[in-house]
This record gives sequence, C-alpha cells and structure tokens, in this order.
Amino acid sequence: MHPQASRPWHREPWPWILMSGPAAVIVAGFFTMALAYRSEDGLVADDYYKRGLAINQVLSRDERARRLDLHASASLSGMRARVLLLGAAETLPELRLRLVHPTRSGRDQLVVLRAVAPATYEGTFAPLEGESRRLVLEDPQGTWRLTGTWISRRETATLGAAP
Repeated sequence: MHPQASRPWHREPWPWILMSGPAAVIVAGFFTMALAYRSEDGLVADDYYKRGLAINQVLSRDERARRLDLHASASLSGMRARVLLLGAAETLPELRLRLVHPTRSGRDQLVVLRAVAPATYEGTFAPLEGESRRLVLEDPQGTWRLTGTWISRRETATLGAAP
C-alpha cells in the first residue's frame, strides 16, 4: 500500500461546509443590525410621563367638542382631504387634520385645511401608502378636537368627540 498524499485543508470540502453555518449567522446578524438602525421604533415615547399628565387636557378638548355638538365627515382621495364640519356656529378660516399612523410616528402628517365653502375645508397631503390612519381634527387654537379612523379601503370617515 502506498500512503496517499494529504491535501491542504483549504482543498477539503468539510472545513468549508462546517464554516458556512457560522458565516451565515454573522451575515444575518449584520443584516438585522442594519435594519434596527434604519427603522425607528415609533411605539416608544421619550416623554411618557408628560404625555400622561397631558391626558386631562385632551379629555377637556373632547368634552368641549361634545358640548358644541360638533361632528365631521372626512373624505381622503388621492392626495386631497375634504372635511365637512357639522354643528359649528361659524366657519373658521382653517382647521388642522392630523393623519396619525397606528405604529410609526415618523409617518404622521399634519394637513392644514382651508375653508372653501361654509363648513367645507380642503387640503393636500403626501401619499399614504395604502395604510389606515387615525384622524384628529382640531381648531387652530386647539380648544376642541374630533377623532375617527380612516380605513384605506374606504374613502370617507366619520369624526366625532371621543366618548
């Protein structure tokens, strides 16, 4: 019998097969780390204590809208918002409509609505990427607010004072 000459380790398949598992884990770890740095966690608030204290102010704005008997209908199509405000004693020159993303605060939008007719307001916004939004309609001074939910499959949403 002739002894076979051994090949160098890098010519053998087994070391490469055994190293491929840990190498794949390292690559996946760097990919996960890049995703974590690029995307913001919109669910965590830095000032949670101040937000908790401010809840009474928000509740008083809902109560004021209820006392004024305000209701609204919002229509979102394309990049245009149209709001019909019912129950208002006077037509305000403008309103604010916030389009709040359910989980990512970075995707929230503020739309300034201008009066185009009595009790009718219009404004434009950036594309919504087909996701549902929570709608918050406020007067410019922030004395009252109406809330509702816009579902991407429908064009209109009803807004009222929170119970």
